[in-house]
Amino acid sequence: MLSIEEKKRAIVQHLIAQKILPPVDVVQQFGNSSSVDKLYSEISASTIIPPVRVISTYAKPPKKIVPQDFVDYYNARYRQLSKILGQRQELQNLTSIGRLGKKEERDRISVIGMILKKDETKNGNYILTIEDPTGTIKAIASKNKPAFAAVSQLVEDEVVGIVGVTGNNAIFVESVVLPDVPLAQELKKSAEEVYAVALSCIHVGSTQFLREEFRKFTSWLRGEVGSAEQRRVASLVKYVFIVGDIVEGVGIHPTQQKQLLIEDITEQYAEAARLLAEIPQDKFLVMCPGNHDAMRLGEPQFAFYKDIAKPLYDLPNAILLSNPSMVNVHGSVDFPGFNVLLYHGFSFIYYADNVECLKVGTSVSDRVAGVMKFLLEARHLAPTHGSSQIIPDNESDPMIIDPIPDIFIGGHIHKAAVTTHRGVILVAASCFQSKTDYQEKFGVEPDPGRVPLINLQTREVKMLRFDQ
Repeated sequence: MLSIEEKKRAIVQHLIAQKILPPVDVVQQFGNSSSVDKLYSEISASTIIPPVRVISTYAKPPKKIVPQDFVDYYNARYRQLSKILGQRQELQNLTSIGRLGKKEERDRISVIGMILKKDETKNGNYILTIEDPTGTIKAIASKNKPAFAAVSQLVEDEVVGIVGVTGNNAIFVESVVLPDVPLAQELKKSAEEVYAVALSCIHVGSTQFLREEFRKFTSWLRGEVGSAEQRRVASLVKYVFIVGDIVEGVGIHPTQQKQLLIEDITEQYAEAARLLAEIPQDKFLVMCPGNHDAMRLGEPQFAFYKDIAKPLYDLPNAILLSNPSMVNVHGSVDFPGFNVLLYHGFSFIYYADNVECLKVGTSVSDRVAGVMKFLLEARHLAPTHGSSQIIPDNESDPMIIDPIPDIFIGGHIHKAAVTTHRGVILVAASCFQSKTDYQEKFGVEPDPGRVPLINLQTREVKMLRFDQ
């Protein structure tokens, strides 16, 4: 059942979709809850489901963090992911680690555990130390066994299922079961032709912000540039997803001052809002912050702070969420809509550098699609402690990927890429900033001005270029 605030947002979105554009402060003009319920019921008679419905956005109030919070956080992660893994048919004879001592030698068993430690022996084998709430045990993967390849890709603090046989107070690994996406994932397709675009890392306020390229993009959305077919497609774009780094920010790194065209953070957001206001209001702007935005770096990041980024909130078609977050778009009475996961992607670089199968490639940025697939398989956006600056939630882990998205959009790397995994569309959004000194130092070649265009009817993704 929708809350009053969700109903208010649905009303506003309906008015925008019908091009009955409300004033900026329309949300404050609804009156009491009964009037909201009445108006929502009237609108629901024809639309029922809001075009953009928020599934998850992190909004718990901040509090003092104590060591026990981290213990509770990892216990919550284990509970959530073990529930997902417990549904896997491969994990038969499932038992807890604490009961393995009662098993006979060479008994075939399966356990669900968190990887406490991963070591490689001098002979080239792997030894995992895995734990659950009942204890710890070693899991040995021989380089001559089929499971070795799967174990080589695992990272610390990941929750996985292990199938093997007991022996010498250890498990000899036969297979690894990841939380992953079920094979029978539904391939949703809209009955009508409609599109979404994905952006990231606009960096308004930077001397290297590509203003002309960005305005070419907004001009295309207004139907002012391109061929007749390109303008027709632009008119059918209904959702604009922006996954973080809307602005360049202030004080991000020691030498940043020299690279700021706009030095005041509030003016950076004001300028960003002016540029985003050029996008037609019948298109929904769904945005989350990134590490350059004026937010805490720890994840999950809250939605943009209203006192700093108020101009973004004044955009009548903007929906501002936390990082990460999930929305459902384009649902109707007859269609469940698409679940879209938004994550800026601060953890991406860590996994590109530390997962064996992702080390192949010329640069970190060229491997971003593989990183997104890896995290989807783990069903977690930053499983290893230290891969991102985590703010522990002692009740649940907001970085777990649940429910399963139909579309997963990331950014951060300034590289555009598209792939699919078990029916999930993985989209790495690029940037509107030219190559920085930092990227030059690490050999990163960005893809500025490239925008993934997602056809929600066919599921085809094309790469638009506004850098030419």
